[in-house]
Amino acid sequence: MTALVVLDVVGLTPALLARMPRVRAVGEEGFTAPLGTVLPAVTCSAQSTFLTGALPRDHGIVGNGWYFRDLGEVLLWRQHQALVQAETVWDTARRSRPGYTVANVCWWYAMGARTDWTVTPRPIYHADGRKSPDCYTTPPSLHDDLTAELGTFPLFSYWGARAGIASSAWIAAAARRIMARSGPDLTLVYLPHLDYDLQRHGPDGPQAVAAARAVDEVAGTVIDAARDRGATVVVLSEYGLEAASRPVDVNRLLRREGLLAVHTQAGMEYLDPWTSRAFAVADHQIAHVYVRDPADVPRVRALLAGLDGVDEVLDAEGKRAHGLDHHRSGELVAVARPGAWFTYYYWLDDARAPDFARTVEIHRKPGYDPAELFLDPADRFVQARAGLALARKKAGLRYTLDVVPLDPSPVAGTHGRLPADDRTGPVLLCSDPALARDRVAATDVKGLLLEAAGLPAPVA
Repeated sequence: MTALVVLDVVGLTPALLARMPRVRAVGEEGFTAPLGTVLPAVTCSAQSTFLTGALPRDHGIVGNGWYFRDLGEVLLWRQHQALVQAETVWDTARRSRPGYTVANVCWWYAMGARTDWTVTPRPIYHADGRKSPDCYTTPPSLHDDLTAELGTFPLFSYWGARAGIASSAWIAAAARRIMARSGPDLTLVYLPHLDYDLQRHGPDGPQAVAAARAVDEVAGTVIDAARDRGATVVVLSEYGLEAASRPVDVNRLLRREGLLAVHTQAGMEYLDPWTSRAFAVADHQIAHVYVRDPADVPRVRALLAGLDGVDEVLDAEGKRAHGLDHHRSGELVAVARPGAWFTYYYWLDDARAPDFARTVEIHRKPGYDPAELFLDPADRFVQARAGLALARKKAGLRYTLDVVPLDPSPVAGTHGRLPADDRTGPVLLCSDPALARDRVAATDVKGLLLEAAGLPAPVA
């Protein structure tokens, strides 16, 4: 049985691979192939397909979040493995090789997974409202070992205006230590850095090249550690990014048409999914649109189809065609045109926006907000206000870091649609030439990983 190390380098494409010699060497040693993705081409859906070999209709991860109908709440970025409704690669491996060991270093749905070593971002939510950076691990002792050696997990470098290479470097160092000390049979490593600057600056400029070079150096340290163990290395990506040029306010359309309802507290408006006839959970270039009354579906579909920036609207048949026919999906799924992407905004007056709209708040916003990567460029005092808030935080005082713009125009890169061609889509590299193939489907990744480990392929 061969040890296996799998690096998820988010946003990696053949175009950027040309700037990444240490990652590219993996394919030069073995092979490089275009990698299929899924709709939506977003982190949680793609990773779940890679690890289960199933489409969203079967594993249930229809996006980075969805409307939990039984709770009446929109929730993004949940972390528990129980949400994944199909068998993972490690559970399949253990049916033929009991005792197969796995380390998951920041791949999604890590909590509650039957892995031997787990590291995942998990802030401390203090009783007074403060949030401090930290991580969750199993076994618990791993937390103290890693933070003693590497420092606290750099959560504010993992997402937000300060997101950068530091979080990927920490993750890579944690993976190297786990490999060196515990020797897992399978090590999963998530390196998100490239995604940040591609969303901030787009996929084609000098910032993308600089980000590619930076993450190549970090990934190279994991690749070298894997080679030292004689492990097979797989590098893959979930999606490619394209230039973003048009934010699309799908919820504002539904609000103006009297379909989306809000409730008001302290002069702020909050989405009210319980009483809304229709609302959207925006997720990059995909929006799950939930329609309470089936009689409203034709009208909502017509409205969405007529909205500038919408490419297609998937109904029941369209969802089946894309493997998205799961009860967690919206009654309709809107797909943005190239360059367009969906905002979550539902208020019609910025003065009525909830206070969390101007903060990094991934769990309260009823949709994905890439504007969290920016400090508000319209606020001339934003740097000073951010510094004051951080000073209050360091002093142990309550603070509000309300620096996120409500204008989405700075966003320069997006994803979620299926790629237009192989050059702008995801890619897979493997150090073992015996596994070479011309193309790898997202649903075939699980089988490839089992084969790379010398284990039987899953039974269909």
